[in-house]
Amino acid sequence: MPHKKVLFITVDQWRGDALGCLGHPAALTPHLDQLAADGVLFRNHYTPSAPCGPARTTLLTGLYPFIHRSVRNGTPLDRRHTNLALEARRAGRDPVLFGYTDSSADPREMAPDDPRLRSFEGVLPGFRLEATLNEGALSGWMTELARKGYDMPDTLFEIYSPPDPSIDRKRFWRGPAKYKAEDSDTAYIADKVIDYLRLRRKEDWLIHAVFLRPHPPLIAPAPYDQLIDINVPRKPIRKANRSQEADGHPYLGVWFDEMSLSGYFDAPLDIHALPEGDREAMRAVYYGLIAEVDTQIGKIIDYLKKTGEYDETLIIFTSDHGEMLGDHWCWGKGGFFDGSNHIPLIIRDPDTPKTARGRQVSAFTESIDLMPTILDWMGSSIPSENNGHSLKEWLAGGMPERWRKSVFWEFDFRNPVSERYEKALGLSPDECTLNVIRDRDFKYVHFTALPPLLFDLQKDPGELVNLAGDPAYARIVAEYAQRLLSHRLLHAERTLTNAMLSPKGVIYKTEPRGQPDALYGSLPE
Repeated sequence: MPHKKVLFITVDQWRGDALGCLGHPAALTPHLDQLAADGVLFRNHYTPSAPCGPARTTLLTGLYPFIHRSVRNGTPLDRRHTNLALEARRAGRDPVLFGYTDSSADPREMAPDDPRLRSFEGVLPGFRLEATLNEGALSGWMTELARKGYDMPDTLFEIYSPPDPSIDRKRFWRGPAKYKAEDSDTAYIADKVIDYLRLRRKEDWLIHAVFLRPHPPLIAPAPYDQLIDINVPRKPIRKANRSQEADGHPYLGVWFDEMSLSGYFDAPLDIHALPEGDREAMRAVYYGLIAEVDTQIGKIIDYLKKTGEYDETLIIFTSDHGEMLGDHWCWGKGGFFDGSNHIPLIIRDPDTPKTARGRQVSAFTESIDLMPTILDWMGSSIPSENNGHSLKEWLAGGMPERWRKSVFWEFDFRNPVSERYEKALGLSPDECTLNVIRDRDFKYVHFTALPPLLFDLQKDPGELVNLAGDPAYARIVAEYAQRLLSHRLLHAERTLTNAMLSPKGVIYKTEPRGQPDALYGSLPE
């Protein structure tokens, strides 16, 4: 039988529009562009959650956040939920991890002093860790740097500080990192993946390779620190000033205040107090880091081609979530704007017919679709509680008869430690939530205890004008609120819901959830 290998690559904080093949002027991604030309590019791919921990939990469990409930970095993941790695093990695979999954362990039945309870950077059950790259602890990468003779700090993020301590840390410093490009965190992951592959030519492996970049701190090794001219990246989409933007919704004002705190963007500076030139330099370095990741991914792909494994391997490239990068005066990830949740997705299936290679799919897809896609491609069963849909038919050059007409995401802004939003907005923790339903025409944002938002994406693609209070759009608000409710009802927890005890024993039903007309339909491609 032919080999069936899986290379599942995720990056961190990569915007959905940041690919050269999508025409972005600052995205120098020749290797990913070639992968898209040889595979399938999904143009409207979204994560149903942010930040890192919830996004990766959603990606790897195939469950919406309102099911798995690991909604913040540090929110424990209930151990009852299965995931890609556990399902792959049931199918006889040994899934290995290079990097991190930011998984928060279930504290029940664990000792109170277990070190895993002091960090959200745990490893998702089922993965075997081959190379570490954690934010808050000494990582395998730092061990490599120490072996190569670099002076080592006490924590990972100190390695990203400017080499000269006299540099003003309240301004953005655009200069090369302390380490060479061939010794970077990005190169470390790529090198470790290739080292793992050297003795496994005849194995059906499953690799989850996780790159930290372009996640901040925004510092890159030479030449990537100066690779992008500050005038090349697109200008941010935003209102005239931060005050006007904050007036658009109470949530934004509190988020802006949080962005001004030292350390918010993994740097000791107030982003909003910086001169505009500093923020332009930040955008340039962000795209420099993207170019660096592309180079290292290209190195892995070249290795697979040399060994003949390229045509035996399902290659997936995606991100956990996006990056606002100054849109709406926002940096980081969270909230309801597209920049935070629109992410890239390229899949190269060796079984895709030549006539379908280079295809660009405009239908809406979500990160919950990747777990069932991988299991389907491997010939494994897909858990009935999974919320996503396999993309295999798209990869084969076809198109499902019915497909989702919109995407969904939620954002949970509670914080049991700081209670920042709870105190500022007078909310309980369970009121610190928002849900989004978005199609090609409108985006509706429903807050649990704050005013809703509605954007007409045909007239206002930049999401600048809130129409929720306009009487002329009252019918649209009601329609999208109903669709959002239907979405939540359709995808509710059903692990045992379709089971019934009877005189014949337990009767299980595992058929698909259904495709109501409000949420699914036939789509022109």
